Amino acid sequence: MFGQEGCRLRLEWGAEGVAALGEQCAVLVIVDVLSFSTAVDVVVARGGAVRPVRWSQRETAARPADPSWTLRPSSLVSVPAGAELELASANGATLCSSAGATGAVVLAGCLRNARAVAAAARELAAGGPVGVVPAGERWGVNLAEHGDVGPLRPAVEDLLGAGAIMSSLLGYGSASVEAALAAETYAWASVEDVLAGCVSGRELISAGHAGDVALASQVNVSAAVPRLTDGVLRAA
Repeated sequence: MFGQEGCRLRLEWGAEGVAALGEQCAVLVIVDVLSFSTAVDVVVARGGAVRPVRWSQRETAARPADPSWTLRPSSLVSVPAGAELELASANGATLCSSAGATGAVVLAGCLRNARAVAAAARELAAGGPVGVVPAGERWGVNLAEHGDVGPLRPAVEDLLGAGAIMSSLLGYGSASVEAALAAETYAWASVEDVLAGCVSGRELISAGHAGDVALASQVNVSAAVPRLTDGVLRAA
């Protein structure tokens, strides 16, 4: 099986990416721009914390203290400091939970905190490899129904988020072709246009959630670095 050994900066997708990079990398950064990682950034920046819940466990997950707090970032802009939420998603939350079992330091990154997360990853890796894992989407997920999720659908918004983080990591060491290409993609992309025009963004906008896409499109506006500690994402 071919890997990205020999490169300090690596990138792979989804659950398979976590499995491939988790035992090789000192730090794993999970990227789910629409919307788990963005939601986590909003909460952690306000002094709160998020317990990522695997999709298969969502029926038994405790409800947040305020039922108006959801995976939608715009619902979280007034979360008080000290609040701890449980958020389930088929992508970012599930991957964070899986990554926590690999032994790597796990961070949650998005466009909003890309530069801050990259700086923390560089320091925490202490010369070891850094792996960035764009979550992607899953075919066949229906948030209103239960059941298994389908296969991975690579998502443009997560490639862009991963690229933003990678662009701030360049210079740390050799980058795999996958990592370098993500950084290159971010360098020429119009972030707002990409997020509004990609499938995930259009779906949210058509459902009346344009504010969530706008929040997710903001680049380097946050200094929050969510780190998974004892199963909870909180400020590093």
